[in-house]
Amino acid sequence: MKTTPSVRRNLLAGFALALAGFGAWAAAVPDTIEQRVAACIACHGREGSSTASGYFPRLSGKPAGYLFNQLQSFRDGRRFQTDMVYMTRHLSDDYLREIAEYFAGVNLPYPRVSTTTDASADMLERGRQLAQKGDSARGIPACVACHGGALMGVQPGVPPLLGLPRLYIASQLGAWLTDDRHALAPDCMTDVGRKLNTADINAVASWLAIQPVPANTKAAAAPPAPLPMKCSAMPRS
Repeated sequence: MKTTPSVRRNLLAGFALALAGFGAWAAAVPDTIEQRVAACIACHGREGSSTASGYFPRLSGKPAGYLFNQLQSFRDGRRFQTDMVYMTRHLSDDYLREIAEYFAGVNLPYPRVSTTTDASADMLERGRQLAQKGDSARGIPACVACHGGALMGVQPGVPPLLGLPRLYIASQLGAWLTDDRHALAPDCMTDVGRKLNTADINAVASWLAIQPVPANTKAAAAPPAPLPMKCSAMPRS
């Protein structure tokens, strides 16, 4: 059907009204970092404080360098989780860094850790040994050697290990073991993960998941001693 000048004018007027309405709506939505990270909170909980789902990890208070590295890894293909890949694939480094710094600056209390577990006493003791002492015969460093004496992470890029669900810890250690998760070189956790077996993973995840979170939840400024291996998360001491 051929449009007449009056029809075209009406169509243009309607389009102009639609644009004006969209502009008014967009102006009414504040362009703040809080508004932009709302999609993160949908899964990770209020201000990234974690949820009761048993899988999504806590974001708030983690070192900004660590959060930024993980966002980059999802975007650049070193880590894979469908929703995270979709959400980060078109974001710039500056945008990812802004998100990381926002969540790193949020300080919310950790929920009380449940000590209920179906892990045996022997399994928990094995987990404690790996976390605190490692296994020198197999070249496995202790978790505390890199993640800090309190296991609450080390600045600028090493994450805390406490206050995380057992399922999440086990799945991530398993991803290192199966070569499904990577970091920038030198990729120290891939080196560690390849030396673990499923019994090690179950043991250390079970032990870590029931440890109380200390009163001071801040990441340490430096590791307790020189790192046992080179790691992209931070320069070697």
